[in-house]
Amino acid sequence: MPDPTPHRYDVVVIGAGGAGLRAALAAASEGAKVAVVSKSLLGKAQTVMGAALAATLHDGHGGDSWEDHYADTVRGARHVNQWRMAQILAQEAPARVRELETWGMLFDRAADGDVRMAEGSGHRNARLARLGHRTGLELLRTLQREVSALGVDLYCECTIVELLTRGKAICGAFGYRKDTGEALTLLAPAVVLATGGIGKAYAFTSNFYDATGDGHALAHRAGADLVDMEFVQFHPTGMVAPESARGLLVAESIRNFGGILLNTSGERFMFRYVPESYRHEIAETAEEADRWYAEPKGRRPPELLPRDEVSRAMESEIRAGRGTPNGGVILDIASRRPADYIRNALPHMYRQFLDLADVDIGTQVMEVAPTCHFMMGGVRVDPDTCAGTIEGLFAAGETAGGLHGANRLNGNGISELIVFGQRAGIAAARHAKGSDDRPDADPEQISRTDHEARAPLTRASGENPHLLQRELQRVMQDAAALVRTEAGLKDALAKIGSVAQRAANSAAPGGAAANPAWQASLDLRSLLPVAEAVVRSALERRESRGAHVREDFPEADAALGRMNIVVQRGASGGIETLRSPRSEPPEALRRLALEEEAA
Repeated sequence: MPDPTPHRYDVVVIGAGGAGLRAALAAASEGAKVAVVSKSLLGKAQTVMGAALAATLHDGHGGDSWEDHYADTVRGARHVNQWRMAQILAQEAPARVRELETWGMLFDRAADGDVRMAEGSGHRNARLARLGHRTGLELLRTLQREVSALGVDLYCECTIVELLTRGKAICGAFGYRKDTGEALTLLAPAVVLATGGIGKAYAFTSNFYDATGDGHALAHRAGADLVDMEFVQFHPTGMVAPESARGLLVAESIRNFGGILLNTSGERFMFRYVPESYRHEIAETAEEADRWYAEPKGRRPPELLPRDEVSRAMESEIRAGRGTPNGGVILDIASRRPADYIRNALPHMYRQFLDLADVDIGTQVMEVAPTCHFMMGGVRVDPDTCAGTIEGLFAAGETAGGLHGANRLNGNGISELIVFGQRAGIAAARHAKGSDDRPDADPEQISRTDHEARAPLTRASGENPHLLQRELQRVMQDAAALVRTEAGLKDALAKIGSVAQRAANSAAPGGAAANPAWQASLDLRSLLPVAEAVVRSALERRESRGAHVREDFPEADAALGRMNIVVQRGASGGIETLRSPRSEPPEALRRLALEEEAA
């Protein structure tokens, strides 16, 4: 039976990655009583894979500015992102990075003692702050240390399955402890969703195993709007072999340090895929590109185009039969840099390939292919407060939509965590302080949720939830990955519906305590609606833009470029999509992005 004694807080944060911990830190600093719920152990978050933070730390010096960062972000997003979020990110990221330094996170230094800024794909200027190859890991450690000093309560290895509501407002969250299977009820007038992405909806992903779209699904079931769900970023370089490591991220730094992409004919093919809007800043020949590696000035190599451009080019080569037998292309740094340099500059990547694929990248080439990496869509939020469309709900990080539009730039994802994590935490705490009414949870809602969630435990036989997950992942990989068609998406909808029907009869016998099959069935509660939201949104956007490629509509549509696709819960509980005009920026900001586009 559900826990009869709820735990009461001002703010409950669901997710313990960078966004969740920064939100908890901000809320606690406002005087709120805060709980953080982690689906896994503390420290096991996608944030640890982050390579850099994008910020104009040298604003006004070296030719960079927040205005340039804003323009690059909007252009990279293909102009369908929320302009105010891009402005906030560009203006506030430097202060958040400097704040991390005051807490002891020391970034790589330049000769003058200040933070060394690195180049990144899609950025015109060097504005990536790094801490070796462990930037995300050290960010997480820094935030964990600060949060622990404020006495925030932490619930590890707990799966939240439902947001509790009274009327049209959030009043808490309900879930289970993985180790015992006991129910967990957390009451609060403000909940921050920071659960990360949806990578486990696909067969090949760089995401951790907990990236099952929980926050997206929780918000949708509670009645909140989602936005931009068609935009799923596929990182250009994921491992393709062995099968056990397929999808594992191959860091962008390999290309930043000189790695080039080749097809099986040995052609450096990226020169053939440079779009017109980037020709003025991308090198035209290998000789010109190679000069940039020695002195990062002038026009960049084509391998450093934004991720969506590189991924599409790779996919085109693979589909044209110029890929490897394992379905990838060649990433070569071995012929470009001495082996000792590669081992010292890229130690993590060196060990990853040596340990998992028996490949020495100091002397051998790598096989890579696009892998599901980042969800640009998410909960539709107010840019300034991160508030969702129902009272008391907030979202930050990869769970929130709006900032990245059709494509995320390198480094913006980690900066987003600390900028909007802070804003979400502050707004949640202030909302809680202004909430005089602290209602108890609706016992009928808890009972209904508990009955539905525990149903697989009561069946001695039925569908295997692990196999259902795998089937869903295959459907999404085949129909809703890099290249999509109307026929494929409609077929995927039918197959998702079939998996959902069978999931209603899934079985996970053996008791609730430490039961992986039951956890897999709970994950399906999130994965199924998230997958459907992606597919329905992709059907609605009948054009190609950024990470969303419709083979049957290969060109961008100017009218759709002024629209965002919004996902709502229908009257019958199903998923509905609608087109919503995107908000237009002030004239000065509009000119910034358009002038760069015209340049």
